Amino acid sequence: MADTQSFKDNFSDVAEGYRRYRPTYPEDLFRWLAEAAPRRERAWDCGCGSGQASVLLAPHFAHVDATDPSAAQVAKAEPHDGVHYAVASAEASGLPDGVADLVTVAQAIHWFDIDAFYREVRRVARPTGLLAVIGYGFLRVGPEIDALLDHLYRDVVGPYWPPERRHIDEGYRTIPFPFETLAAPAFAIERDWSADHLMGYIATWSAVSRYRQERGDDPLDGPGDALRQAWGDGQRPVRWPVFLKVGRVAS
Repeated sequence: MADTQSFKDNFSDVAEGYRRYRPTYPEDLFRWLAEAAPRRERAWDCGCGSGQASVLLAPHFAHVDATDPSAAQVAKAEPHDGVHYAVASAEASGLPDGVADLVTVAQAIHWFDIDAFYREVRRVARPTGLLAVIGYGFLRVGPEIDALLDHLYRDVVGPYWPPERRHIDEGYRTIPFPFETLAAPAFAIERDWSADHLMGYIATWSAVSRYRQERGDDPLDGPGDALRQAWGDGQRPVRWPVFLKVGRVAS
């Protein structure tokens, strides 16, 4: 069994909230990836969390392997007949050699030992298979809400973000990617959310959990009230920019 003991576990304690409140990715992204892949027999979704990307891959591939080192996350993953979930590290998946037409890692590579993960990708992927590194940036709603979100993100819980979070803020631009890169279209996540959904999402931030653990109080008590008041009743459109690196593993 793959060693999952040394991974940085920032989300097991909020696995149910992660499943309920984290945004799902645009279906067009996975349609495009499937069309770019050499075949559509098998995909590996690494760092799958609760399966947001895994289930979107399933309509396009005969079989999807979805792995995550967090047993709590995998236990909350969305079931799908075409997806096989397993607890395994990114660096030692337990998958056979040369089977994956597409490897995806969505909003997770910054937690990995990247060099070891790339070695595992080269082992598991077919020749000419693809690797897609996917992430999404900070949510945007509108000027008033954005100012409150920025204050919460930077000034209230900012000191409690793990250092790896900077890779998200940088849009993965500084993460090494030693593969033949493919040009990709622009994608974005767009959802209509209530204030309750927004607050549920914010509660899944690793910095919020760490703040609560270290200080013993809730960083959302004041800022959360301000956000709810500014949000008002009903739903508002929420948008996250998607950033994407896609490359051929070997030629």
